Parts: sequence; structure tokens; C-alpha cells
Amino acid sequence: MRLLEYEAKEIFRKYGIRTPEGEVCYTPEDARNAVAKLGPSVIKAQVPVGGRGLAGGVRFVNTPDEAYSTASVLLSSSIKGFKPRALLVEKKICIDRELYLSLTIDRSARSLVYLASKIGGVEIEEIVKSRPEVLLKIIIDPLTGYSPYMARNIAVFFGLNQTLWGDLERIVEAMYKIMLDYDAELVEINPLVIECQGSITALDAKIIIDDNSLYRHPEYSHRILMDLVDEERIAREKGFSYVALGGNIGIIGNGAGLTMATMDLVKYYGGSPANFLDVWSGGGASRERVKEAVKLLLENPRIKAILVNIFGGMTRCDEVAVGIREALSETGVKKPIVVRMLGTNREEGVRILREIGLEVYEDIEEAVSLVVKLAGG
Repeated sequence: MRLLEYEAKEIFRKYGIRTPEGEVCYTPEDARNAVAKLGPSVIKAQVPVGGRGLAGGVRFVNTPDEAYSTASVLLSSSIKGFKPRALLVEKKICIDRELYLSLTIDRSARSLVYLASKIGGVEIEEIVKSRPEVLLKIIIDPLTGYSPYMARNIAVFFGLNQTLWGDLERIVEAMYKIMLDYDAELVEINPLVIECQGSITALDAKIIIDDNSLYRHPEYSHRILMDLVDEERIAREKGFSYVALGGNIGIIGNGAGLTMATMDLVKYYGGSPANFLDVWSGGGASRERVKEAVKLLLENPRIKAILVNIFGGMTRCDEVAVGIREALSETGVKKPIVVRMLGTNREEGVRILREIGLEVYEDIEEAVSLVVKLAGG
């Protein structure tokens, strides 16, 4: 689970990491009052996603009235599928240099690793591809843990004035403590800035907590649903295994392996999956479960065609067919639906679907190539 920026900065300050002066705001009037106190500021939409600046979620303002109008726009907008529930208003600071610093997990080395870059404020992955020399990587031996020499190596790599080495060491050590105390997968400062007057400040903050450890951090457990886009939230409430993707072909399968293989085939044939949706439950997929899954995809405006791929073992094909029929009847939405079904009661399932004008396929490749064509791929 990714904490919101203001939540991550609250933790940073608790561990002694300097952040800009600011306030969390929930209304345009809150933002107006904050800027009246802080002066020229930056307003940041608080959403659990990166790239907010390019998506219009970060705005600079100079006056309280400008803050009010900007906050009104941000709170009513959608940033990469997320509606901001709060804004972070921070005082503008004078920046001399922007750097990058993070602590994450190197799964190949089975260790924590510091990543430091002389260039901050950008997508670090893209920079490293073209300029690998700007990145320093320090692997932490899990038997010995953090050591102050790591911070000194980073300070030398950054070319910092020695007067700042102590401040940087406190930041580097604090990140390690946060990583352990909060069961984090990532603690990132991007950018870590050297202000014009010489202090080191975390201009942005990112902390990702391992979902499996949330029972140890109940203060953040309510955030799980907030991190989901609307369609994922609805699917979670209905009990589906669902992941939203960026394509236009809705995919329903029973079983994670079958569903992922179906997605791969759609991609292979030139299509773009819109989602992963597994309707399997302990006793198979009932007609009600299938109906709700199909309705979810029918009502998604991004989806242009739907592929249902079912292998009927414990799941009966006639139950699936009834679920599809009821979803079409209840929504009244007309979208191309391609069905591939094999297994228990297939003949009855085929009969039910043919009565409402849907053909059922045995060959998955034939079904996939058709749905890609119907979706405009």
C-alpha cells in the first residue's frame, strides 16, 4: 500500500527528516487560508499514484484567491483515475540542486539497497537507461544492517559540501529505520533538494508498505480501498479478483492461470486487455457471480468488447450462460461478447446463449482473434 505524500512526510518528520512547511487541506477555503499564511506555495493533489505533475495534479499559486480556485479544480478532478480527497499546500522554496535517494528491496540479492542519483525530480528508471553513471547502488548486508559509511559514500557521490554530511547521514539512517519499522517495500525521496540557503530537504516523499504487514499498522488499514480505482473498488466489494489495466478488451476467466493465459493470448493477437477478472470461488462460479462480473465490464466505458473464457469443472457452463443472459438483460448495454466454454453442461450453456444471439466457441485462438477484431484491434 502506497501512503499519500502527506502521510509519508508525517513519518519523515517523526524520524527527523526535514520537509517543507505546509498544511493538509480538504476544502478550497482551507487552501486559501494556508496560502494566506505561507505565501507563494505549491498545491499537490493527494493521490496514491506517481506522475502527478504531468497529470496536472501539482500547481503553483501566488495568492490566496488563486489557491482557492486551483484547489476547487483539483478537488473536483480525477488524477490518473483517482479523485483527490485532500491537498497538500507547501511553501515554495528556493532550490539549488535536485537529487534522488531511495531505499528499496533488491530481490535478486535478497537484500535492501540504497539507490542514489545525482539527478532528481524525474523518472529514475528512464535516466538510468541513458546515463547509468548517475546512479549509485549500495547493497545492505542483512547480517550487518546499516552502517554510517553508506551515508558517507552517498555524500561523496553527490559531491556534497562536508558541512552537509551530518544532515545527509541522519536522513540515510532514518530511511533505514522507517523501512524496518513500517515493513516498507520502498522509502523514496524524489527530489531530495539542497536549498539555496544550504539545508537538505525532502521535497517529495513516498513510502510503500507491504500489504501483508498491515495488521501491524492498523492506522493505515482503512487506506486499502482508497488505493483502488473505482472499478477495482467495486470488484473488491463484490469479492472478485480484479486488476484494472489500460486496454479495451474485457476479460473474464475462472481460475487465475486460465485468466492470465487468456490475457497473454489477447496481447499476442494484437489486442489490449482492459482487466484481469477471475470469477472462481471455492465452489465454482455461480450464475449470480458471473452476472455481476459481466455487468461490471458492460458498464465500463473503456471496454469495447468482452471475452469470457470458462473451463467448466466445478463451474457449470449453463450457470455461466444464465449469468451472461441476466447481465445483458439487467444493464441493457450492448457490447460484443465472445464466449469460449468447455466442460460441464456445455450443450445447455450453448443453447441458452444462442437463444440471445451469442455464439460459443471451442477453440480459444478463434475466440481471441474474433474479440480482438470486434474491439478494433
